[in-house]
Amino acid sequence: MTKGGLVNQQLRFSIERETKNTVRYQEESQGKPPVIGTLYVQKWALGIDVPTTLVLTLTAETAPTDR
Repeated sequence: MTKGGLVNQQLRFSIERETKNTVRYQEESQGKPPVIGTLYVQKWALGIDVPTTLVLTLTAETAPTDR
């Protein structure tokens, strides 16, 4: 999961419901506590055909240590 000072994690989301301007996705946590939980995405960012599943890659830089 750690490579070159970065922490990477792939999270999978399934569509939960659509509103006028947004799509709400729920994280598929598979027995673990969710990292994000609910994700709201604007429809204009998804294009014409709203996907039923999203895969989000979370990349966080680790802070340098002065030791």
